[in-house]
Amino acid sequence: LQKTLILLQVTLSVVVGKTMMILFPSATKRYILKLGEKSRMNKNPKFRYENWGPTFFSFKYLLFVLKVKWKRLEDEAFEGHPAPNTPVVTLNGEVRHLLDFMGDNRPLILNFGSCT
Repeated sequence: LQKTLILLQVTLSVVVGKTMMILFPSATKRYILKLGEKSRMNKNPKFRYENWGPTFFSFKYLLFVLKVKWKRLEDEAFEGHPAPNTPVVTLNGEVRHLLDFMGDNRPLILNFGSCT
């Protein structure tokens, strides 16, 4: 049921967005550029709107957003329940699952950080 609701929501969003691109291209461009500001995508001089803006509300966009939103349904963690076995990518590019790294008699410790 959740996947069906997400499908309907994303499909409606893409149809409305594509219609807006056709009827009001300059207003839609401003809207998409504002989205780029939130993600800082437009701060990179190598990215130009002409390269990525028209891909919004395309069929590939629809499939990508559905894939991400459906995957997020599986990633919920609740206190007192087992951890989700989320897919992760090793430094070698191999796709594994988080719980694959647990040993028999040792805890799994996750350390998150970033370098900026």
